[in-house]
Amino acid sequence: MAGPVTAERGGRQQSESRPPRPPRRLARLVRPRALALLALGAVLLGGAALWVLYGSQWLRAERVTVSGTRVLTPAQVRAAADVPLGHPLISVDTDAVEARLRSELPRIASVDVVRSWPHEIGLKVTERTPVLLVEKGGKFIEVDAEGVRFATVSRAPEGVPTLELTASQSATGTASLRRFGANRLMGEAVRVAGDIPAAVARDARVVRVASYDGISLELTGDRTVDWGSGEKGPAKARTLTALMKASPGALHFDVSVPTAPAASAS
Repeated sequence: MAGPVTAERGGRQQSESRPPRPPRRLARLVRPRALALLALGAVLLGGAALWVLYGSQWLRAERVTVSGTRVLTPAQVRAAADVPLGHPLISVDTDAVEARLRSELPRIASVDVVRSWPHEIGLKVTERTPVLLVEKGGKFIEVDAEGVRFATVSRAPEGVPTLELTASQSATGTASLRRFGANRLMGEAVRVAGDIPAAVARDARVVRVASYDGISLELTGDRTVDWGSGEKGPAKARTLTALMKASPGALHFDVSVPTAPAASAS
């Protein structure tokens, strides 16, 4: 009979060692209060963050830095960007700044407008690179590899060839002009100018368009290149590079058919 009594006492001791459970009503009251305190804390933190971003003087746009310019000056870029200094940095509309720069400075191909906390707006500019010049009225219109006419300058930049459209001077050229139009022929000239190897482009003086498939280059040193049409430009560029290395004394190069090039002394 001792066994059962001992077991009963052990059960009582185990039950007496457990901590008393809080009343259910008290638990129901504590839980909503904790949630309310957490919500209040979140609201206060959010309000403080908004005040720091928009209301304080700690995060204001105070300066604008410009990088990547070659022809444009940083002052020109800053003026066109018209960043609202003194305003909260978070409120600066970077898309609007980019749109203003593209609209007022067509020389800009792309621009990254970035916030640099706590007080700076950075403008990382990429300018367009001219591959061809169109002479007009004693001045020169710069054209990039995409065919965009982005600037008119009074002095031709070095290393950029000038377009000569001579299609109207021959029957073949006149037929090309009627079929494709002047704009298409000019587009082919731009295409060719963009494909000229860099080492050759430095010496290019004229891109002459006699017809759609009659485009030629005039280089320094009385050298000329028959390029043909604007098709297969990369292959023609590779062929011309190899041909000029193989025939350094030649004055005339023909890569109109890149698989059958030719070079001659005249």
